[in-house]
Amino acid sequence: MKDDKIRCGWGTGDPLYLQYHDEEWGIPVHDDRRLFEMLVLEGAQAGLSWLTVLRKREAFREAFDHFDPLKVSRYSQKRVGKLLHNSEIIRNRLKIEAAIKNARAFLRVNKEFGSFDRYLWQFIDYKPMQNRWTRLKDIPARTPESDAMSKDLKKRGFSFVGSTICYAFMQAVGMVNDHVTSCFRYKDLNDTGRTRNPGKR
Repeated sequence: MKDDKIRCGWGTGDPLYLQYHDEEWGIPVHDDRRLFEMLVLEGAQAGLSWLTVLRKREAFREAFDHFDPLKVSRYSQKRVGKLLHNSEIIRNRLKIEAAIKNARAFLRVNKEFGSFDRYLWQFIDYKPMQNRWTRLKDIPARTPESDAMSKDLKKRGFSFVGSTICYAFMQAVGMVNDHVTSCFRYKDLNDTGRTRNPGKR
């Protein structure tokens, strides 16, 4: 059912995209398991469309024990083989093995910082960054913050965490509000945080 709400251009069309745009994208996430899920999914998306990932998301949850990092960290090569035969998910050996490697790194970070959430949000001083983009084409693919996050994650043993993937992750989990200013969700998510880019009005 159509409504008269103004949205970011990408958040229309497919019902999955619309729901994700309206109910998830850009909302600050502080739950460790959810953060791990998004990290895995953003890595799985590399080279593909986000819609492809959304369509396989439930299958991913089932295949990866609902993204329990402790369980994923214990996956054997036999389990990798089973996942590679699961046609419901993205069957890419490098991405599957990266998810397992990242689960192990995730647990190490959790132990050091007390939570992955605490570690992650330090890159933006624990407050969502509020941008003021009027056009989708002005939104960057990476930022100094995503560069710093990517560099540190790699140093800690994570894979599929390039700066572009990290920035998409930051957008998804609400570390940055990149809804365009005309989008109805922009105002909803602009109550807290700090403004970085005044952008074009």
